[in-house]
Amino acid sequence: MEAQHLHGKPHAEGEWSTGFFDCFSDCSNCCITFWCPCITFGQVAEIVDQGATTCGTAGALYALITAVTGGGCIYSCFYRKKIRAQYNISGNACGDCLKHFCCELCALTQQYRELKHRGFDMSLGWAGNVERQQNQGGVVMGAPVAHGGMTR
Repeated sequence: MEAQHLHGKPHAEGEWSTGFFDCFSDCSNCCITFWCPCITFGQVAEIVDQGATTCGTAGALYALITAVTGGGCIYSCFYRKKIRAQYNISGNACGDCLKHFCCELCALTQQYRELKHRGFDMSLGWAGNVERQQNQGGVVMGAPVAHGGMTR
């Protein structure tokens, strides 16, 4: 069975929309991820966390963990698991960690491309994507936005 992405590109249900080594299919993201993976990670984290984490916060934490311990790949593999759960993509935690440990840049770019193929404009962040969908009269691409505080 095939699922249809927002961009009209079919893929097998339960599979990633692009291959693990398809880094060069999005050359600009490939270059950004190569030189500054914290940017790509931050963009992915903000969308996956539905705005609960900002791109800057997630990216800075990723950079700090990587600089201090070299373990940024451990942090980022949890987001791979979250993406798989949100979009019902097959895989397991062991495979996620191995992919991030062996080729962090390929894993990050694949996650970025997956969200992009799912209709997110990664440069807008979560709030920008929600606003874009509301302006287009569409359905928000994730959980509804909850406004803080009690109201009557």
